[in-house]
Amino acid sequence: MMELVPRIKEIVRSVLDQHYRFSMESESVLVNETKPEFTGDYTVVLFSISKTLKLNPDTLGKELGETMMKDNPGLFEGFNVIKGFLNLVIADRILTDFLKSRYEDPAYGLRPANGRRVMVEYSSPNTNKPLHLGHLRNNFLGWSVASLYRANGYDIIKTCIANDRGIHICKSMLAWKLFANGATPESTGIKGDHFVGDYYVMFGTALKYEVALLEAGGMSREAAEKEAPLMKAAQQMLVDWEAGDPETIALWKKMNSWVYAGFDITYRRIGSDFDRVFYESETYLLGKDLVEEGLRKHVFYRKDDGSVWIDLREDGLDEKIVQRSDGTAVYMTQDIGLVVKKYEQYHMDRSIYVVADEQNYHFKVLKLICQKLQLPSAAGIFHLSYGLVELPSGRMKTREGNVVDADDIIDEMNRIAEGHTNELGKVDDFTKEERIELYDTIGLGALKFFLLRVDPKKRMVFNPDESIDFHGFTGAFVQYSYARVRSILRKEAPGKNDIDQVLPLFPLEKAMILTLEKYAGLLHTACQEMNPSLVANYAFGLAKTFNSFYVEHSVGRAESEHKKQLRIRICRLTSTVLRSSMGILGIRVPERM
Repeated sequence: MMELVPRIKEIVRSVLDQHYRFSMESESVLVNETKPEFTGDYTVVLFSISKTLKLNPDTLGKELGETMMKDNPGLFEGFNVIKGFLNLVIADRILTDFLKSRYEDPAYGLRPANGRRVMVEYSSPNTNKPLHLGHLRNNFLGWSVASLYRANGYDIIKTCIANDRGIHICKSMLAWKLFANGATPESTGIKGDHFVGDYYVMFGTALKYEVALLEAGGMSREAAEKEAPLMKAAQQMLVDWEAGDPETIALWKKMNSWVYAGFDITYRRIGSDFDRVFYESETYLLGKDLVEEGLRKHVFYRKDDGSVWIDLREDGLDEKIVQRSDGTAVYMTQDIGLVVKKYEQYHMDRSIYVVADEQNYHFKVLKLICQKLQLPSAAGIFHLSYGLVELPSGRMKTREGNVVDADDIIDEMNRIAEGHTNELGKVDDFTKEERIELYDTIGLGALKFFLLRVDPKKRMVFNPDESIDFHGFTGAFVQYSYARVRSILRKEAPGKNDIDQVLPLFPLEKAMILTLEKYAGLLHTACQEMNPSLVANYAFGLAKTFNSFYVEHSVGRAESEHKKQLRIRICRLTSTVLRSSMGILGIRVPERM
């Protein structure tokens, strides 16, 4: 059965073509949900069409509605036209037929494999500190976008690049050498990534002290930051690392192993995973051959000092360096090389980079360079830019220790979930293990839902206390609604009675089936827009409508056996869709809570 909105669009297109000799793509037909104050289920917006046809919108709407009713018997029960809007009423029989065909389908909404491959790169942490709140939004967004593509039939490759080299890594290494006295994560009982991150903060504190001393001696701030002994020592350590100094390499490997062990714990805890991890230490030399190729193709040019650049001013950007005068690579060089390496290994149709909007310029340049080099992967490059997460107190600064570590915020969410759950007093019969699992399910679900319910392009402020509310726009509300559906279904099993004798549908019965019918199209749109917030908002809307339906209409004490079976089937499909939609967001739903 074709989804209703695409079906309506195609019908409008066909009528316009056959009766008005007016040609347009069905996707260009604007169809919205009918506003609550009007009678109807879907509304066709007629203004642009009537303007082109030079017809009065109301006249066009009446003619269009009559033709659509005549040509599609059984699909529409009626229509009305109000100020250029054609409001269509879907026939109840269409909705009950849909429900009968889908209520037992555990894969409803998912599309079959389409043979196309998409790579999603996300997380990409530095190995000098633990994952923090900003990483959580990145991970949740990347994982759920990959999940959306998989739900729409794509083969998915989830990747991460670990930024495991550079001056920032050397700062942690140097601080450990100076201040640790041989301490390890094991000897201190501190998780590895937190342990190393503490030394990064120590470096920043000690550097501030040295800079202050030099400034007190009459040196400018800029000069003091360059001449501080700690900074010079860190820079020397980077030189030693690039030269392959055995002692420096051994310390680098040891400290990175501590961080990776810590990351793995957090990734498992939040349900984030990768099919392939790339390491900057293994990729930072990539792209040098491409620089030479770009010079031969006159895409790049060499300045008098030997550095290599690209001029993108005609493209509305600026000049960009791709190789330093000493022949060393910059980040852009590495990224160009990695584009080629990824494509050679996976031949994906699209490569999505989930990176904060601070890097918008970088990815514009990356794609332009790849296009000018005529790389086969260039067309598929897409930067999924998202807004940063801030705290009520303002922006986080890692070097000052002013961050919310991912592990700490998850612990805090679990504590809040425990408090709210115990207030309701509905888990007295749960075992200790069941309660712990439930608190984690609710806490982590609330965190993911709160960070994903906002359009990725928007910046947001995270407040833990607002994210768990069993009656608000939260993951906990959706989870609670799912548990309520499951409770009904444990008591009421589908019978053999057909539901053909339930017409007409009551308004909330119809609203539930209409909402459920939209799910497949919603997944398609959310994938095209790479916007999991559409799924979060849909899940909340479905849960909200279900709760109204449940309050208004009893399932076990329905007016007739046919009505009871109809409502059981509505509950069955609601259960499937809530579990599926929350699963796409990486959120578990409890059977009881």
